[in-house]
Amino acid sequence: MRVFGFAGWSGSGKTTLIERLIPELVGRNVTVSLVKHAHHEFDVDQRGKDSWRHRNAGCTEVLVSSSVRYAVMHELRDAPELTLAQAIDRLAPCDLVLIEGYKGAAIPKLEIHRETVGKALLHPDDSHIVAIATDAPERLATALPKFSLDAVAEMASFIVDHAGRPPIVD
Repeated sequence: MRVFGFAGWSGSGKTTLIERLIPELVGRNVTVSLVKHAHHEFDVDQRGKDSWRHRNAGCTEVLVSSSVRYAVMHELRDAPELTLAQAIDRLAPCDLVLIEGYKGAAIPKLEIHRETVGKALLHPDDSHIVAIATDAPERLATALPKFSLDAVAEMASFIVDHAGRPPIVD
């Protein structure tokens, strides 16, 4: 499996861009998975449902399965949060793992930058940023490759060509 990350300030459009890139990559017969880091408590379950009740009763893991998907919910219960390497290691094999939200990870990344967000570029301080997608490529002074936010096919080609090896599980 190879990995490629996305970095950018909140409101820059990371999720929207990734959502547009996935069908482009899948259309090229690339199997894609994604790891997203959440900086807050979250729950994919629904309060009161059987699986929620089982977790709240004390199960460490609950797997819910149907004819179209399955989900595993694992309660950390004061155990350390997964590292990026550990999260990737839990995925089924695929061609490409997209990474959203691990800003400091030592993996190749595309920075998403919007002038309207009003924040400085991340790339001068992150040597793992290998290109920038922006709403104003003509006004961006950088030696890195630049893409318009609408250049989805070009970015997909770049990502396939520049994806790297996943971090080692510690």
